[in-house]
Amino acid sequence: MTNTVDTSAPVTTGLYIGGSERQAAATMDIADPGKPGTIVGHAAAAGAADVQDAIAAAKAAYPGWAALGAQERADRMRQALEGIADFRDEDAAILSQENGKIRMEAWVDSLVFEIRWNLALELAPDVDTAKVLPPAPGIPVSTSVTFQPLGVVTVIVPFNWPIAILAASLPHALLAGNTAIVKPPPTAPLATTRVVQRIAEKLPPGVLNVVTGKDADMAALITSPDIAKVCFTGSVGGGKRIMEMAAKSLTRVTLELGGNDAAVILADAVFDDTHLDRLYAAIFDTTGQICMNAKRVYVHRSRLDEVVAGLSQRLEKAVIGYGLDDGTTMGPLHSPVQKAFVAELIEEAKEAGADVREFGTLPSDPELHGGNFLRPALVIDPDPSLRVVTQEQFGPVIPLIPFDTEDEAVEAANATWAGLCGSVWTADPAAADRVGGRLVCGYVWVNDHGATRLDLRAPFGGMKQSGMGREQGIEGVRAFQDTRAIAHLEPEAAQG
Repeated sequence: MTNTVDTSAPVTTGLYIGGSERQAAATMDIADPGKPGTIVGHAAAAGAADVQDAIAAAKAAYPGWAALGAQERADRMRQALEGIADFRDEDAAILSQENGKIRMEAWVDSLVFEIRWNLALELAPDVDTAKVLPPAPGIPVSTSVTFQPLGVVTVIVPFNWPIAILAASLPHALLAGNTAIVKPPPTAPLATTRVVQRIAEKLPPGVLNVVTGKDADMAALITSPDIAKVCFTGSVGGGKRIMEMAAKSLTRVTLELGGNDAAVILADAVFDDTHLDRLYAAIFDTTGQICMNAKRVYVHRSRLDEVVAGLSQRLEKAVIGYGLDDGTTMGPLHSPVQKAFVAELIEEAKEAGADVREFGTLPSDPELHGGNFLRPALVIDPDPSLRVVTQEQFGPVIPLIPFDTEDEAVEAANATWAGLCGSVWTADPAAADRVGGRLVCGYVWVNDHGATRLDLRAPFGGMKQSGMGREQGIEGVRAFQDTRAIAHLEPEAAQG
């Protein structure tokens, strides 16, 4: 990664539909969350006709793409990815400015896209593998269970890790034989659009398309009868709206939604510098704006002071600032609305009498005054009914809640609307399996937590209101396929 990329000129992106770039009648100004009044660039704002054109292009390309074998699709997708790293520094600089997060995280965002794409391609030998059910007593048929793609799919990604999150589903959808339309986040579409278009240009026209615009103008990407599936990553409220819209055409959905992840720290947990660094990153990476960040930390009462001290020591070294500036470790929140919400949670906890400790210094640069910067905070032993505990903060604040028994910790961890991820911190593998097996969520870490520690080969997704369906792995491919059973009558079995 280098920091020599010129970031002074605004970036302009268009639409990419049916193998051609086009502009739209309108554009969106993309604001810099760290510098009020600064425009990072301009993105095309697709109209209803543009969206219909994208759907038509993907529909027209589907038969030819689906007719290819999985390995041939994989070969073409591998060729399309070539050279993706050549623009990584530039993409990272753009993403940092439109998103707010620090340059290194933006760079890793693009790197994870490449890793996930290549891991998906390794699944090619399994994509078309059929299962044969032989004749059995009373069943005189031999049945082949095969897999078939769905058609045109829409992939909608959020602002926080848009490029990396896209690769949790897009390559799996394409590998399965579907064609796709990508909708980047309207508040941070620039870097994602650039990445998708570079890949789309190397695939057959219409196989991969990208449209940017305001959500209100994108409804057909969900409601059109020509859309076979929608894969959405975002808020719980957004997921509910997607599901309601998709119901009108019985369009299938995969929803990867918000989380209120619990980290459970048992009495015997090892908390040296390495483990404290992991916990700190699990909470405060991307200024707390990751769905699978730890959002509640349950600590055995005997270890609470130790955990508070370790996190405090790290927060005292946090440098709050502009994402592209050297030395910055914590950038702004993405939106003024989110900044206000997190600030409300902190003030509410103070008013309720919780021990609230804030850290760091807001930027002094006049250019950054009024940006979405917020001092990170620890909320120690809060009332469990406070919103800082019950709601997803999606910001740099964390409740640290003591417990006395394992059953108490598990009950509290599961007493939430969410079920995305969780973690258990202990020196005892048996205890880790015992407690981890009782957490109602889709993914559990042991002595670790967070997006940077995710096994990108494993299925990922939530339970309860954290979503439905799975991404990554062969399960992620199957989410974009349906089964077809072909039964052959076996005369000998029938006679028997």
